Amino acid sequence: MKNMEKLLIKPMEAAKMLSIGKTKMYELIKTGEIPSKRIGSSIRIRVKDLEEWIEKEQVTL
Repeated sequence: MKNMEKLLIKPMEAAKMLSIGKTKMYELIKTGEIPSKRIGSSIRIRVKDLEEWIEKEQVTL
């Protein structure tokens, strides 16, 4: 499992990857702009969804 890449990340990990703040990250999640999954009381973001969102945003810039 050590060599396996993460499939799900925490919102704060995603925020660091995007160089944005916590508030902005949760805003993007709340509006559905960045898809997320709730696992119990935790929110997780699929790395694949985040990568797709980044690609989409680069096209629209």
